[in-house]
Parts: sequence; structure tokens; C-alpha cells
Amino acid sequence: MDAKFEQFMRERKYLKSVSQSTLEWYRQTFTRLQIPNPTQSDLTEFVVKMRESGLAATSVNNRIRAVNAYLRWLGSPLKLGKLKEPQRVFSLYSEEDIKLIARWKPQEPRKWARTRAQVLALTLADTGCRSSELLSLKWAQVDFDNLLLTVRGKGDKERVIPFSYELRRYLYQWKQKVKHDLVFGTQQGMMVSTRNAHHALGHMLDNLGIKHPNRLVHCFRHSFATFYLKRGGSALHLQRVLGHTTLYMTARYVSLQTADLQAVHQRVSVLSGL
Repeated sequence: MDAKFEQFMRERKYLKSVSQSTLEWYRQTFTRLQIPNPTQSDLTEFVVKMRESGLAATSVNNRIRAVNAYLRWLGSPLKLGKLKEPQRVFSLYSEEDIKLIARWKPQEPRKWARTRAQVLALTLADTGCRSSELLSLKWAQVDFDNLLLTVRGKGDKERVIPFSYELRRYLYQWKQKVKHDLVFGTQQGMMVSTRNAHHALGHMLDNLGIKHPNRLVHCFRHSFATFYLKRGGSALHLQRVLGHTTLYMTARYVSLQTADLQAVHQRVSVLSGL
């Protein structure tokens, strides 16, 4: 990789405190770009090749964000415009799904790991945290008295998130079974990978007969955000809980579902009063 790319990544690591996953994202992007001083034609070809290779518009836009950050650092006047992304209605877990998870009584074999998956799922649903934030969470960051979690999100930014009395009961019971610092670690005290957590949650959904939604782990965060707003929570508070830097990010994160639109239409339709 070119020295300019390497310098950019070093500065992002040590001056901006970006995560290791973000650095890997930069590395993959620069491997595709290859040219450290691109022209507008080079940038256009960069996008075209990604689309030709079958990358979705959302994935391409992720690469474009990385390149634009590099161009700003380089002092270049060039900038790549983002592609139009299809607007999809994300799948959600229903309230009944969450109740099924909460009522589940994990059994042998692998009762300990199944209980961990259950408590992880309930914590995702109750706090809206990213899975990576919870997989690195330690017991010292759980304030049982004040019902607060202290997590580190993107850019190594720390934020404090409230949780419910009901989740406190599950977390406290789980704590009695864990002998290490990590809340959702292995029995040996090692961090669980995102992939393994994904598989464990998928097996739990299978046991409960819950259909796997798109992006089944991230769906807990999206469900939390949707229920939060539907139950009267403010977008500003939600922004802080989710760790978004702007309200714009929060607004496009939470989409109105078909059932919500139907309910509103019944109230506003001019024909409803006939």
C-alpha cells in the first residue's frame, strides 16, 4: 500500500482514535482505489468498477465515505458524490418476539451459552446498543443501582445508556453465573466474536420459532429505536442513546413501518368520518 495511504491511516488511528474495524475498512477501500493522488476520472472509474463487481449502492457509499475522508486529508478539492440508495423497510422484532425471548427457559445441552445469548438479546433490545459495544462490556461498566451502562462506541466515544428494571433482573441473575470481567464473554473470560454472537442468537431464534429478520443482530437496535419513538420518546434523546452524531442519522435510521402508516391513515383520511 502507498505511503500516503499508510500515513492517513496512522493519523486516523492515533489522532482520531478510530477502531480497528474502521482501519480495516480504509485498507480494503484503498486496495480498490490504489491511486494515492487520484484524478476525477480515476475516482469515477473507482465507483464504476465497484458497481460492475456487483457491490450494492449502500456498500459503494461506504467506500465513497472513506475516499472522501482521505481526499479531505490530502487537501484535494475533489469529492465523490454518493449513489442513490434504495429505501427499504427494515424488518423488526415484534413485541411478542421480545416476550418470547424473555420467557425462554434455556435447557441443556449448552445451557450456559444459551442463557448468555438470551441476556445479550434482551440487552440489545432494551438499550439499542451495537453488538460490538456489548461484547466488550465489562461488569465494572454496569451500574445496577442507577440502571446505567457505560459503553464505548464508534471513535472510542464513551456514552452512558439507561436500562430497565426488568433487564436489571436478567443481568443480575446472569452475573451470578459469570466468573470473569466481561459481561458476555466466554466461560474462559475471552471476548466472543461478532460472528459467534450472530450464530448464537440465530440458534436462539430457531429454538423459539422466530423467523430470522434481515441483519438479525442489528435488527434489535432498529427495533429498539422504532419502539422508542412509537412510545413517545424524543428523537433528540434517541440520538444520544444510539450514539449518533447528528439528528439526520437518527431520522434515516428509524423508518415508519406499514402498520404505523395504516394506523395514521385511518385517523387522517377524509373518508374515515363518513
